[in-house]
Amino acid sequence: MKKILFTALSAITIGSAFAQTPFLTKTCYRGAFAPAPTPMWTDSWTEWNPKNAVYPAPTATINANITTNTTFSTGTTYLLQGPIYVTGNSILTIQPGVVIRGSSVIGGSGLFITTGSKLIAIGTATSPIVFTSDQPAGANSRNPGDWGGVILMGLANNNNPSGINNIEGITPSPLTQYGGGTTPNDNDNSGTLKYVRIEFGGYIYAPNKEINGLTMGAVGRGTTIDFVQCSFTNDDSFEWFGGTVNCKHLVAYRGVDDDFDTDNGFSGSVQFCLGVRDADLADPTYALASGASTSEGFESDNDPNGTTTSPITTAIFSNITDIGPLRGVVTATCHPGFRRGARIRRNSSLRIINSILMDHKTRGIYIDGNLSEVNAAGTSTNTLLFKNNIVANYGQRATESQTAVTAFNGTINAWVKAGANDTLPFIGGTASNTILVSPYNFLTPDYRPAPGSLALSGASFTDVVVVPATNTVATTVQASIPASVCIGDGTVIANPAQFIASSTVSPDYCSLSWSVSPGVSISSSTAVTPSFTISTVGTFSVYLTVSTANGNTTVMNAITTTTCTNVGINKVNSQLGSVSLYPNPSNEMATLSLNTQNEGVITVSVYDITGHLVATPVQNHSLVNGENKFTINTSELNNGIYFVTLNTSNGKETVKLIVNK
Repeated sequence: MKKILFTALSAITIGSAFAQTPFLTKTCYRGAFAPAPTPMWTDSWTEWNPKNAVYPAPTATINANITTNTTFSTGTTYLLQGPIYVTGNSILTIQPGVVIRGSSVIGGSGLFITTGSKLIAIGTATSPIVFTSDQPAGANSRNPGDWGGVILMGLANNNNPSGINNIEGITPSPLTQYGGGTTPNDNDNSGTLKYVRIEFGGYIYAPNKEINGLTMGAVGRGTTIDFVQCSFTNDDSFEWFGGTVNCKHLVAYRGVDDDFDTDNGFSGSVQFCLGVRDADLADPTYALASGASTSEGFESDNDPNGTTTSPITTAIFSNITDIGPLRGVVTATCHPGFRRGARIRRNSSLRIINSILMDHKTRGIYIDGNLSEVNAAGTSTNTLLFKNNIVANYGQRATESQTAVTAFNGTINAWVKAGANDTLPFIGGTASNTILVSPYNFLTPDYRPAPGSLALSGASFTDVVVVPATNTVATTVQASIPASVCIGDGTVIANPAQFIASSTVSPDYCSLSWSVSPGVSISSSTAVTPSFTISTVGTFSVYLTVSTANGNTTVMNAITTTTCTNVGINKVNSQLGSVSLYPNPSNEMATLSLNTQNEGVITVSVYDITGHLVATPVQNHSLVNGENKFTINTSELNNGIYFVTLNTSNGKETVKLIVNK
């Protein structure tokens, strides 16, 4: 009795309601980067050594406000002399590859996009737009705070009094106002920043009032912020004051204060961000006695006074990799201003999920203040989330500022554990827990998950379900394999549907595994379309388990085998005569047999599943009465389904061929 071999089709469709908007991309990995061989999204457009980068000298000077639609053209380098405001609903367009240098001589040089106006700065991965210092290349020439930065002011919601405020650190004026007041527009559009670098910003406009690399004041979700790097900023790399803008692919590189600072009711979604700290660069205004002006990975407030004013800061940050100053050594010497991976305070309900916070000096996460603890406990309408994260290489896992308030339901460490977070302390004084491939090399880093890393899995998006139930798509998995097959020495009588045409697997599954009952052998337990071999008559089971970002789903198919004949021969009776193709499935060679009573000429063509011609093994060959045999070389064909077409002077026939190596 011969064995029957068949191939399974796994048709996997996975979906869920998983984000505040469809903006978030569901992943299985945690942190900012997919594992190899997927390249890092920082490739090509980022600059890891901006102090020594060579930029062209300015060829045009901008020393007055921009009041009409204006274009900065490729091939020209611009010098900003003083604070430059784009006003009057004007649009400033910056073409790919343009370099804009901020004057370090004229104080406060920066680019301010006022409400109603737009900045359209769309670079490319190979030709990014660069805002940088006017100082020459050299390790000691360019420094944080050489110039101001880029400031966007929008008309979206925020929790400032009357819904309007002024950009901090700048002398208040109508040009520095942001917010939509009593009629905010959460869909407001301040433009597009894509493939943009902002270097050496953070000019000190007043004591303790530095500007950020990229400042967003009440920026609406009509704005696009994607692929932006802020490097060596003298204050925060990115700060949001209210607003609803969604952002992706942000890099906070060797900044002085916080990497990601959220205030005044910011409620957007932010995904795929990298923060990298330099042990020697922290907030110089840090006061040892008070602990003020500390440098954090995340710093989040509802507002400066910690009130319950709405909208509450409820932004979602997912897939963040933030690497602190310890950089693999628990005893590393670093600036005293460094503190935590995340400091959530003043009634914020920030939501951090699927992220990696590592190498921070004192704590992984710090819940600071009674109201924030209430939010963390989930007893308020605004739930603070810290779930499915990795906290590693820390001085202390987590702390809270209060003595476990009643609403907090226990200690913060228990809260962290309950949130499916992984915590990995230093072992032996060094980072012996391998999480990322090469995170401590400033110039040639690899921030992807290391082989076997906890970061390869563990992501979940179920805790940020805020899409209406009517838009929810349930997670489903379907495996299509033949319900019955036959084995033996005769003709295959199973339904032709058992010969699987293709495989369709949704890209948002994490992993899949097959298991089989005794009596079934499988070619691979992890392949999308493995081959199964059954050698006895009976009923057997095949299980497919698919791990998604939101859990596991298992399906089972029963297979019944019966005795039949001519196993492995695809036989057709037609006007040409009897046509057979065997072995089928084929590995190296297949034999095509045509038994006909008519002489003539035959051409044999092989087509793939999409209808493309892939081979013509027989061309204009004579046919004889009786049996005609032809060899089809399948060794160079990929696994899959093909169609063998016989064209003769007496008619045409097509036979299905399966290649399974």
